[in-house]
Amino acid sequence: MRHTVILCLAGTLALSACGTRNGDAEVQRAMQDLNSIESASLNDVMLTVGDPEEAVKYFNGTLAGNPDRIDLQRGLAKSLVRAGRADEGVTTWKLVIAHPDSNLDDRVEMAEAQIRANSWDDAAATLNAIPPTHETFDRYRLEAMIADSKQQWSKADSFYQTAVGLTSTPANTMNNWGYSKLTRGDYPGAERLFTDALRQDSTMFTAKNNLILARGAQRKYDLPVVPMTQIERAQLLYTMALTAIKQNDVTTGKGLLREAIDTHPQHFEEATRALRALEAV
Repeated sequence: MRHTVILCLAGTLALSACGTRNGDAEVQRAMQDLNSIESASLNDVMLTVGDPEEAVKYFNGTLAGNPDRIDLQRGLAKSLVRAGRADEGVTTWKLVIAHPDSNLDDRVEMAEAQIRANSWDDAAATLNAIPPTHETFDRYRLEAMIADSKQQWSKADSFYQTAVGLTSTPANTMNNWGYSKLTRGDYPGAERLFTDALRQDSTMFTAKNNLILARGAQRKYDLPVVPMTQIERAQLLYTMALTAIKQNDVTTGKGLLREAIDTHPQHFEEATRALRALEAV
């Protein structure tokens, strides 16, 4: 069907060009534009719904015939990172950066690849080389992560706050910020941020589980009022039980394990095994 549409378009363009001196040239240009649109659409598909390894093969193969196309270089770099091949992704991002059509967003993306490759100092240097006037959500999100890695808490909080203000979907960033607070021992602050994240996206199970950890660290052993499925409820009770046991509130932990087992619609192996181990002591 797609080829039929292309042929029809080509026929229409050819007819419209018959009365002009440069009709053939116009048709050729139109067909090139159409091919470019198709290529860009396929690139987008490979970057979003395609399997990462298949995307790597696609971009590598297409680049072989078009080695100077920066859009293909970007696609390969992003696909390598998605496929868990961050070191190779960094190498490809360096080629993108060297391209005359490269921009500052490319440098931000390279910094993320460097973080994924555990090259934190390189990532910091990459971001430091970007002018401060380049204020984007991704830039500040990465700045916050780097500040976290250096335990520069005030800077991290400032960067997280800025990042949250630059996106219409802040749930993941709020969750990351909350986890940062959790690792510092600021449990009330972490609880607030996880709650805020769930207000933005009530389906985020990671934020729900982190919220339980933050509340459990304060010995709040009741489930918060957030939307959850029956399986999620059982899993969160299990997390809360382990948190209680870790804080030597063993009796409370046993009760929570029993509740988790009773709540789960199937056999809850992890909770059952933990309860048996406790009762055997």
